[in-house]
Amino acid sequence: MKYGFWLPIFGGWLRNVEDEKMPPTFEYAKEVIQSAEKWGYDTTLIAELYLNDIKGPEKDSLEAWSTAAALAAVTEKIEIMTAIRPGFHNPAVAAKMAANIDHISNGRFTLNVVSAWWEQEAKQYGGIFTEHDDRYERTQEFIDILKGLWSEETFSYKGKYYEISNTKLSPKPIQKPNPILYAGGESPKGKEIIAKNCDAYVMHGGTVGEIAVKIKGMQEERQQYGNTPFSSFGMAAYVVCRDTEEEAQKEIERITDVKESSAYAGFDDFVNKSQLEQQIKLYDYSVSNRGLRPNLIGTPEQIAKKILDYEEVGVDLLLLQFSPQLEEMKNFSEKVMPLVERLRKEREVTG
Repeated sequence: MKYGFWLPIFGGWLRNVEDEKMPPTFEYAKEVIQSAEKWGYDTTLIAELYLNDIKGPEKDSLEAWSTAAALAAVTEKIEIMTAIRPGFHNPAVAAKMAANIDHISNGRFTLNVVSAWWEQEAKQYGGIFTEHDDRYERTQEFIDILKGLWSEETFSYKGKYYEISNTKLSPKPIQKPNPILYAGGESPKGKEIIAKNCDAYVMHGGTVGEIAVKIKGMQEERQQYGNTPFSSFGMAAYVVCRDTEEEAQKEIERITDVKESSAYAGFDDFVNKSQLEQQIKLYDYSVSNRGLRPNLIGTPEQIAKKILDYEEVGVDLLLLQFSPQLEEMKNFSEKVMPLVERLRKEREVTG
């Protein structure tokens, strides 16, 4: 199992807790990622939203790509997975920027391709927001251009949404044939585009059963197009690790006490502008990315056993959220990570 974490660029992950003691500043982000490298984390995911989806649109948040480039320069080994939404980017310029950050990081920069869901944000920032399947068709062309520019000396493209002519991109990315392309989607069109074009599949939080079905389905879809297997299956999850179940449950009650707040400004768009496989309630939305559904909640041993259950159905990357970030990440690295290894060995011995 690889351990990743969402970079805290929004000031936290809890929509019902105003101050999580994790400011949305570059200095805090740098402290988190440098500490994470020391504690054994493998990946960080930097979300791309120009408005604060967690604390409310009027609150501070960091821009993903400039943050990624800066963090690439002050880290040594952690993978920096940064979201990109085609409706907000010129694909040729994005290909150039990604190649540049890949060099800054010495081959550690990867992309999480997101087709977008927040219409009001797109209106404020001039992003292109169309009907659901149209967004994925745009994503297809966007990826075609990224890969073409990264691999060919001179590349031309004429599609429905983009056109470039005799374009050169140099230097190429360090990673060959391209930086890893992660993506997540639950609609039939989204799954098709991901299975055809991307390297790894990432999922919102779900139960073991839900995730097992998703992984099996995407493996089968991938095979339909004659592609090699996905390199990774990742899942988002929010962690509440306490010494006792009672303490963990008390924390859950605190963070899911739904309050009227601008932090829920994007809820309707998330539910109605996406095609989701599971019904989402405010309880689920109180923590970002359906992080409570995996139930990584309880004592270190309970959490470690649940992680192994996910590993057995095919998850090999956890994209974790914590609050407050530094303290809880350190706690998880000390109490849960080693326990997962020990319990895995015990399972192997007992069969």
